[in-house]
Amino acid sequence: MISNKELANIIFPDIKETIEDLEKRYPARKLPEGAEVTRFAPSPTGFLHTGSLFTSMICRKVASQTGGIFYIRLEDTDTKREIQGSGEQLLSQLKIFNVIPDEGYLGDHEEGNYGPYIQSKRADLYKVAIKYLIEKGRAYPCFCTPEELDEIRKEQEKNKLNPGYYGEFARCRFLSNDMAKEKIENGEPFVIRFRSNGNHLNKIMVHDLVHGDFEIAQNDQDIVIYKGDGLPTYHFAHCVDDHFMRTTTVIRGEEWISSLPIHVELFEAMGWKAPKYAHLPVIMKIDETTGNKRKLSKRKDNEAAVSYFIEDGYPAEALIMYLMTIANTNFEEWILNNKFEGMQDFTFSFDKMCLDGALFDTGKLNFFAREIIGKMSRKEVIERASAYSKEFKPELYELIKRNPDFFGDIMYIEKDKENPRKDYEKFGDLIERIGFFYEEKYDALLENPLPFNEKATKEDIIEILEALKADLSLEQDEQSWFNNMKEIAVKHGYAGNRGEYKANPEAFKGLVGDVAEILRITLSGRKNSPNLYYVMRILGKKECDRRIDKVISLLK
Repeated sequence: MISNKELANIIFPDIKETIEDLEKRYPARKLPEGAEVTRFAPSPTGFLHTGSLFTSMICRKVASQTGGIFYIRLEDTDTKREIQGSGEQLLSQLKIFNVIPDEGYLGDHEEGNYGPYIQSKRADLYKVAIKYLIEKGRAYPCFCTPEELDEIRKEQEKNKLNPGYYGEFARCRFLSNDMAKEKIENGEPFVIRFRSNGNHLNKIMVHDLVHGDFEIAQNDQDIVIYKGDGLPTYHFAHCVDDHFMRTTTVIRGEEWISSLPIHVELFEAMGWKAPKYAHLPVIMKIDETTGNKRKLSKRKDNEAAVSYFIEDGYPAEALIMYLMTIANTNFEEWILNNKFEGMQDFTFSFDKMCLDGALFDTGKLNFFAREIIGKMSRKEVIERASAYSKEFKPELYELIKRNPDFFGDIMYIEKDKENPRKDYEKFGDLIERIGFFYEEKYDALLENPLPFNEKATKEDIIEILEALKADLSLEQDEQSWFNNMKEIAVKHGYAGNRGEYKANPEAFKGLVGDVAEILRITLSGRKNSPNLYYVMRILGKKECDRRIDKVISLLK
């Protein structure tokens, strides 16, 4: 009978390199003690998922704070699902969030001494490793057809047995090398399977940086490690790549915990030390239909795609800060104490990670976004809003380009105060929020009825607007301006304070606040706006008068 080594040479006659050769080609990295080598390994099969940004952010952080290396590897062995250009898109989106690798696949090129960093370019490396496993008797060719595999599956279902290719159901593991050789020479198609020594009835103890020590069923599946197209499956490629790229810590979603026994056994079979594993909690959402928690869904949830936040105009820092609150329970207090600055100085710890899946909280994201935009300088907010709108909101871009200083005045209302206003969480809805400052946008608002209080008569509204136009001066500070408006209001039958009004409500048309609301609605078309004094200062006396006249004419 032919030996395992002879069978390996029949299957891979052109592979002359050995595992020892690869060890020399990819030596241990020379890094400081304690430095971690982490990786983000996306597949080019679609958009960047928010969970993937979460993972890659942590990979970057762990490598940075330990003086290590963060690299990107493109896992493109699933050629059927590959979407052209998605790899480059993933990289460009990561860059927006400052998740930038030290080496690896960089979209249009690669950098680093441990490549290639694209799996489809590493085919010969995998063949060297698979040839080694065949020689050791830990891998074998499998000639089972799809029909035969389906037959096995049906038998297992019928007898309520664990599904898969294992034990007595692993038919080709019992073929002699001579029989395998004969089938190969006859041209029968085959894949290569890993020969597991495990038993699912046994438990193994594993350690996870997030979940600690726990027991899990031993692997007994003879998984496919080499497909008919000449490329490895994910499980085996990950093992080879993480070893020869010298990954120290594999950080990934907890949905991969079930695969851990396979990966542990693959590393053992190769005689390699496995990296440390950290399985991160998944990001959840309350399902609107069922009311139950579920994973963020690519099909159902806008928030699942990082592109949603980019296209909606959220500051990238805000999403990263929010995701870090999910990553570490102590981060929110830390960033509040540090006034939303110096995030790079925060020390991430797997020990501070919540084990339960965190619910995506748009409200908290908006809080961080308002803080970030609120801290931007006048120049920065103009530049960033311009860059965003040029790509995603042409209408806003044209307004900014027309008069950048005017846009800056709008966005900088009350920003120089001790407690500056924080009105905006994203650039994507600025048109709706500040459009009224622009004449053509304001005039379009008047095509619909203005939201005046139903208690106010048209006559009263017209009377107070005419008085405000005539007597309210903008050539004074804010307090004087308000006192001026209060005097006008009192003169025309409005209470100067709430106490007066409560004592005798029938004697007044309303409060000073009602007058301010009438003016606000007249000038902005809405009940809520930035500080009315500054709105009027930015619009200027001439435009304020024009708007008042226009509303009066509509009311008459």
